Parts: sequence; C-alpha cells; structure tokens
Amino acid sequence: MEHEARSARQLWVEDTKGRQRMPDPVRNAAVRAVMITSVTLVQAVVAFYCTIAGAWLAFPMTISTVASTVVATWSVLDVWITRQVWRQRNGVVSEPSSTARRPLRERHGESRPDTAPLSEAA
Repeated sequence: MEHEARSARQLWVEDTKGRQRMPDPVRNAAVRAVMITSVTLVQAVVAFYCTIAGAWLAFPMTISTVASTVVATWSVLDVWITRQVWRQRNGVVSEPSSTARRPLRERHGESRPDTAPLSEAA
C-alpha cells in the first residue's frame, strides 16, 4: 500500500549507476551506427534468400549489401572518432598520474645556481 502511494507521487526515480551517460554527439553517432548496421544485416539476409531462391533481386541486393557494409563500417568508425574528439575537447582532465615523478631539484630541495648563457660567457 505504501509503495503504491509513493509511486503515485514520484513519476521518475533516478538510479545511480557506475557509468555515466554518453555525451549527446557520441550517443547520436552510436544510434546512427546501430540503425545502419541493422539495415545492412537485413539486406544481407534478403540477398541470401534471393540467391537461394534464384530471384532476379539477388544481384541488386548483393551489390547494395556490399555498399551498405562499407557505410556501416564507416558509421562504426564514426562513433569511435566522435568519442575521441569529444573527449579531447570536453571531457579529459589532464593531471599527472600517481607514478609521475617530480623533477630532481624538487625532490632534493636543491636549486641550481643561475648560469650565464653561452653567448655571454665568450
């Protein structure tokens, strides 16, 4: 009974997940890639069945399936490229890792005396 009353008040309950949502440009590219890949798979199945049946549509479907395979491959690469570009422009915080070493001077607390450039020393 209490659960019904609570669900009537709340339309949406947010679940906290470990993974964040994909950025919109990457998400759009991924949806586009899935749609193109699914159409390509349907074309491949139709081309196969037309070939088995000996229908006149077999050759045009095979040619269009080959072309669609090229487009589907490009769309999957587009997801990867879009993801990398988005990360470079918006998402990466550049910090040294825990294994990055400090310069030798900072580690030992020593400072090197200033030396004159070679052109003035001559």
